[in-house]
Amino acid sequence: MPSPELALLEARLAQASSVEEIARAIIGVGRRMIGCDGITFVINENGFCHYLDEDAISPLWKGNKYPAAHCISGWVMSNRRATMIPNIFQDERIPHDVYRRTFVKSLEMVPVGDRGAAAIGSYWAEFHDPTEHESTTLHILARAAAAALERLESVT
Repeated sequence: MPSPELALLEARLAQASSVEEIARAIIGVGRRMIGCDGITFVINENGFCHYLDEDAISPLWKGNKYPAAHCISGWVMSNRRATMIPNIFQDERIPHDVYRRTFVKSLEMVPVGDRGAAAIGSYWAEFHDPTEHESTTLHILARAAAAALERLESVT
């Protein structure tokens, strides 16, 4: 039996009529389900990572666009591979100068679907190695978002 959060997510995704509504639905339950300090939904827009929505202990990325070649979400979307980074300052794919101004110390980012069109990232204010539960939950969210995006494309 799905958790109440997953049931709520499924209902919201079934009614979503835009990418923004899908992002809002994922973000709306994702942070609670994972227990992270922040979560974001990113879409690929012509070589830029557009941070479409976010729920975090303090605002960081929502509405911003960064060149895909210079951010971890761009790497995840172009490689279509999830990544866990327990210490962002030890990973060369992270623009350290940007992250130094934030609370983020650790993150996990997963692609949504297999086309490189979107990604979901969770992040923590302390150095943290995502647990199996946290990682599995993030992947479940990504699969749900991918299915909702496919459904949306099929009706438009």
